[in-house]
Amino acid sequence: MTDSALDVFTAQRGRLFGIAYRMFGTVAEAEDVVQDVWLCWQGADRDAVVNPAAYLATIATRLSIRQLTSVRARREHYVGQWLPEPVDTSTDPLLGAERSEALSVAMLVLLERLTPEERATFVLHEAFAYPHARIAEVLEVSEVNARQLLRRARKRLATERRRPVDAHERDRLLGAFIAAAQNGNLEELEAVLAADVVSISDGGGQSRAALRPVVGSHNVARFLLGLLEKFGDGIRPVPVNVNGGPGVLGVRAGRPVALWTLDAGPDGVRQAFLMVNPQKLSRFEGFAALS
Repeated sequence: MTDSALDVFTAQRGRLFGIAYRMFGTVAEAEDVVQDVWLCWQGADRDAVVNPAAYLATIATRLSIRQLTSVRARREHYVGQWLPEPVDTSTDPLLGAERSEALSVAMLVLLERLTPEERATFVLHEAFAYPHARIAEVLEVSEVNARQLLRRARKRLATERRRPVDAHERDRLLGAFIAAAQNGNLEELEAVLAADVVSISDGGGQSRAALRPVVGSHNVARFLLGLLEKFGDGIRPVPVNVNGGPGVLGVRAGRPVALWTLDAGPDGVRQAFLMVNPQKLSRFEGFAALS
């Protein structure tokens, strides 16, 4: 393996991870795909590759499509609600995307509704600005079919993909949410929640978490305040940048024990995601210890 070949792969690694992570919503599977792409690159006739970046991205996408069905089958045995594995994007490590679409926890949850081909089409177009003709090449379909895949993907997401708020309003809602939760004020917390807000918790069978979504502003407010009253002793909130947006890491004795991320809209917080699965929080260990 020549140094130039390694340099080419290293330069593209962030984009490859970004594609695969958006396809799976987990770091381990994404890293496995990146490793498989590396093995393919080692065995390729690199002199015949006109555009290495496009070649590597194509391999990453096709491998992700092939593996996504089996990955989802394994999740059928997951205990409780499954949420994407959060990633610290304070310095945008490895994700390498020109655009932040298809990266938020809320969007990754929605993408679970798509077929592997629809998901790949949506990710390539929305996150990496691939034109329809290029997507057709990657998926080995006609350009007409590529356009149809994107239309189907958007249609499937349309009912839940509501208009977001700007960063200032999102940050205001997050601040009000945290303040009300810390103060234990039920009315104040309800006031920042949308009437039909949904709270989803992921404990993975390793930490206590609601096995089903909690729905409605009053129910969600009571649920969150009850959690903090019961398990909140010694937990310090630390602001973090998660999946391209703000989040709150709950740290106890220098270790991450919970992570809250929100999906906000004009009517308030629409979704509250609570990650307490220690395996999915393990990558925040160093961050928690330093904070």
